[in-house]
Amino acid sequence: MEKKCRIKLTVAEKKKLKTFLSKGVERARKLTRCRILLMCDSGKSKGIISNALSVDPKTISNVCNRYLEEGLESAINEKPRPGAPTVFDGKQRAKITVLACSEPPQGRSQWSLRLLADKAVELGIVESISHVDVGRILKKTK
Repeated sequence: MEKKCRIKLTVAEKKKLKTFLSKGVERARKLTRCRILLMCDSGKSKGIISNALSVDPKTISNVCNRYLEEGLESAINEKPRPGAPTVFDGKQRAKITVLACSEPPQGRSQWSLRLLADKAVELGIVESISHVDVGRILKKTK
């Protein structure tokens, strides 16, 4: 016999979930979590829910556990993700931008990304930087 999710939604929670589903303007992952909670509340097994919604049974367990431990909002919404830390601070970016706007080296009509990267290291603006990173910095500052 397959395990069933043991959650009981309140009338207000059911109404909120059904409202999300009827509007259909939320992200697909959020709508799937809403469907998981509603199906768990109706007593369906993890196998049936998994087949019906094409999700892994572990996902069903995770959503149910988050509902039980942290509540409805946490169960249907994603937690913020930190992303990668910035490599170059604002001052370094500004100095590279100023360098790109300055006169190019003698014998050159304009700065190349590789020349900018080499000059930034030479001037001690950064310890190391690739020409690709210089391009990203300049692209963001237009």
